[in-house]
Amino acid sequence: MSTLRRSVGRFVREHSAVIGSIVSVTTDARVVVLTYDDGPDPVATRAIQDELEASGATATFFVLLTQARRHGDVVRETIARGHEVALHGIDHRSLVDFPSAEVRRRCVDGRAELEDIAGTRVRWLRPPYGRQTLRTWRVVRSTGLEPVMWGPSLRDSVPMPLDRRIATTLTSTQNGSILLAHDRFANADDGAADGDEPDIDRPGLTRGLLEALSSSNLQGVSLDRALLNGVPLRGAWFGR
Repeated sequence: MSTLRRSVGRFVREHSAVIGSIVSVTTDARVVVLTYDDGPDPVATRAIQDELEASGATATFFVLLTQARRHGDVVRETIARGHEVALHGIDHRSLVDFPSAEVRRRCVDGRAELEDIAGTRVRWLRPPYGRQTLRTWRVVRSTGLEPVMWGPSLRDSVPMPLDRRIATTLTSTQNGSILLAHDRFANADDGAADGDEPDIDRPGLTRGLLEALSSSNLQGVSLDRALLNGVPLRGAWFGR
């Protein structure tokens, strides 16, 4: 590794609280942030939101415009049901593969289009696959969006028994953790090429997760609600 790269890496680590991405929320409240990627799906997203509503939980849904354009009614229902909508991307292609001007266009145009569909402000971006570099991070921040990553993951893009999936997630979950889940599996329509979709009962997984959280005296909330009684914790998340 060159001296320059070592210096840049050290600078990023030392200043991650300023130039990092949101990775959790510092809070005394017994809450975790629930996030769902790759939707909306007219069946699964609604069924997941039914489970959330039954438990008094809310979530932040990071949506793809490839799907939001088709299912704008689901996006608006998401807001009406008390959840938060954020941008996952115009499609599911990694931002690091594009020049800076295109990254900027995707953020600016994507945010504007999603705000038109949702009828509300969009604050957050989760880059597809969580992949970003310092370059793309700077472009994203210059557009007024803030990158949001995650901590524990339900790993619901790969086959795994439901009970093991939930138990593994809870071992690293604490107050303010941002949990990653999916209400849909991105496919070729979104520019993704991630193989076959695993057979997962996504609403059932949400139900099991909420029950497990309740047993640990934890409540699932959207990011905007978690920040009402907490502050964002930022960390370096580059080169993934």
